[in-house]
Amino acid sequence: MRAQEEHVLLLDSGDIFQGTPYFNFYKGELDIKLMGDMGYDASTIGNHEFDNGIEDLASQIRKSKFPFICSNYDVENSALKGLTLPYRIIEKGPIKIGIIGLGIELKGLVTSLNYKGVEYKDPIREGDKLAGFLKNDKKCNMVVALSHLGYEYKEDKVDDVEVAKNTRYIDVILGGHTHTFLKNPTLVQNINEENVVINQTGWGGINLGRLDFVFDHEKQAKQLAYHSQL
Repeated sequence: MRAQEEHVLLLDSGDIFQGTPYFNFYKGELDIKLMGDMGYDASTIGNHEFDNGIEDLASQIRKSKFPFICSNYDVENSALKGLTLPYRIIEKGPIKIGIIGLGIELKGLVTSLNYKGVEYKDPIREGDKLAGFLKNDKKCNMVVALSHLGYEYKEDKVDDVEVAKNTRYIDVILGGHTHTFLKNPTLVQNINEENVVINQTGWGGINLGRLDFVFDHEKQAKQLAYHSQL
């Protein structure tokens, strides 16, 4: 893609760890190294990142060439203190892209000792507050949420669709956790009755999702195309 286009962001929505013999042997170090060599711009943290415990996760993040973004995890009293970012701003030409990360409630998914000191906060409230800050104060033209909440649930749980419906400032949600293969991105109207683009490309690196956007002279984004590549 970088050979075809000048302005490219490469992002991940969590669960880098687990599922392969390479992880079992290298404990995530190889995965993070290869992603760094590929030039990833950012990732959020999924529940499986805690599988070997928070100290091990902290050790691997220290070796990473790209940032881990956690906007609704308070890590100040944990081993991850100082190792994650609440957001990142990337400039591509005249366009400023704000990136946030929304993590799932770890209670019930992860052994409590494995995420000791990490406090979960409401992703809708925290995500919209931070996205508003990026839009209004930092003058970002687009805000992308890397979400590990899951695409959509029948039960009463926070998911990507609910985030889109109940926020004002998030433009794009790139999702994970539920391993959902979307043939095309979903458009969901937010509180302002503006479309939020939601995409998820499954699991295990089977597909690479590509969203193309163009910006007009007022730096307003227009979705141009979508590709899901094996």
